[in-house]
Amino acid sequence: MKTNTIAPNYKGYRFPPEIISHAVWLYFRFSLSFRDVEELLAQRGIIVTYETIRQWCLTFGQTYANEVRRRRPRCGDIWHMDEVILTIRGKKHILWRAVDQDGTVLDILVQSRRNTKAAKRFFRKPLKGLQYVPRVIITDKLKSYGAAKREILLGVRHRQHKELNNRAENSHQPTRLREKKMRRFKSAKQAQRFVSAFGPLSQHFQPGRHCLRAEDYRATLQSRFQQWNEITRVKLAS
Repeated sequence: MKTNTIAPNYKGYRFPPEIISHAVWLYFRFSLSFRDVEELLAQRGIIVTYETIRQWCLTFGQTYANEVRRRRPRCGDIWHMDEVILTIRGKKHILWRAVDQDGTVLDILVQSRRNTKAAKRFFRKPLKGLQYVPRVIITDKLKSYGAAKREILLGVRHRQHKELNNRAENSHQPTRLREKKMRRFKSAKQAQRFVSAFGPLSQHFQPGRHCLRAEDYRATLQSRFQQWNEITRVKLAS
């Protein structure tokens, strides 16, 4: 997926990029609160408030995530799409998610409805900027998928079967864990902002350990950290 490259701008910040990027990494990679990250940094002698860490994550999280997505290899041509209900301030919202056959998160969208209009918007989002369309899409039996597919992905094979869509359903689990840690999202805007950065960043550091030999996993993870240093413009000590 093509995304405009925007280098992180650290000008005017009191703390160096190494600390800022490390705090953002801790928050999005692990199930931690801002106060947890504050405490972990304090253990290293870095005194910074949780509110400052929150601002760092808001400012740099999406910038880092966009670059991670730009650098990743081309995604697969079998797309699994699924939706779950989020309760935000007593109102139901729908979190739509698309992943490929390897579990790579293609896109995430929070909407207030799951009708045909919402499904069409969801279909268009992961297609934006792509030079190809999927060969197969797999969804549950929600009728909105079929209606949207007939308008936007005509000619693409569509399989609707709940048991075939376990890959998309399982990919919701990390978000559910973070939602619980955050004691639910406070607004649809906050939810969208969080999941847009959380999806690419958390997955970047989880290269399918169960599918790799130990030495391959370590090499892949080392490569991911090298990319992270390039993305965050962190210079390693020689």
